[in-house]
Order: sequence, then C-alpha cells, then structure tokens
Amino acid sequence: MTSQRFPFFPRFIATSFGAGYWPWGPGTAGAVVGLVLWLPLVLTGHLTGTVLATLGLIVVFTFLGIWSAGIAEDYWGPDPSRVVMDETVGQWITMLPLSVFALTPDPLASGSFWFWTFVSLVLFRFFDIVKPLGVRKMEELPGGTGIMADDILAGIYGAVVLAVAMYLFTDLPVWD
Repeated sequence: MTSQRFPFFPRFIATSFGAGYWPWGPGTAGAVVGLVLWLPLVLTGHLTGTVLATLGLIVVFTFLGIWSAGIAEDYWGPDPSRVVMDETVGQWITMLPLSVFALTPDPLASGSFWFWTFVSLVLFRFFDIVKPLGVRKMEELPGGTGIMADDILAGIYGAVVLAVAMYLFTDLPVWD
C-alpha cells in the first residue's frame, strides 16, 4: 500500500461515485446506485435502446472498474469494501430483463415494475453474497479483474433467474 493520496478520478469510479463510503452495506449502496442510474433508460419507451444503453454502461464501467479497482488495491489493500463499482455493474446485468418495461406506458407508475426491480436487487445481492456456482472462484483472478468478475457472474445468474421468473409470472407484451 502506498502512502500517497489516492487520486480523485479512480477513487470516484471505484467507489461508484462515492457510494462505497456508505457505512452500512456499501455493496448494497453500490447496487442501488446502479438501479437509480438505470431508471432513466427504462423511461425511453424503447426496448432496444434501453438494452443497448445498458450493455454499453456494463462494458464501459467494467473496464473502468477493473482499472480503478486495481488502483484502489494499491491504496486500500486486497478487495477493499469501499470498491463497489463491481456491484453497480452486477446490478445493471441483473436488471437487463427489466428492460421489457420500456414497452409499457409510464413504467415507474407500475407496481409490477417496482416489484421486479426489488426482486432484481435481492437476486443480485443473494448471488453476490452467497457466491455459488463459481462466483467465489472468480475472486481469485488478479487485481481489479477478480474484484469485478465475481459480481459480473453474480449479475448473470441474477439476470437468468429474473428473466425466467418474469416470463413465468408476468403478462408483459414482450412475452406474446
């Protein structure tokens, strides 16, 4: 660990715009940041645009997260709890199936939307905390890659479970 001051930009990214400083459950705070930042996308009314923008955010912030998390380890030690960009990206992955709500009028006024959004948060945090089916193994990758990879896999598992549940238990137009 270095005694120099941690530069602002990589710290800002690694902490998911400061959410990592939240004292009670910084990982959940990072996931909630992902959720809040994603909400404007679903309001576009455009399914393809919502999916593509979400995928773009995932790609860009995965690379920024790997870079900034690697730098954070130099200042804060291995896999520091303040690094939560991995949770933000993992939550975006889990929320991909929620993009279908872009096809509904005023999704934020829908109780169904908020129910499935909450389910996405619970699913992602479950897979992130319990770390089943190879998620824990991803942490063994070096540096920022390992920090990001376990949450990416947790997000994929969350998205698959969410998509299946939504298919089985909703009547959204996209399933017709």
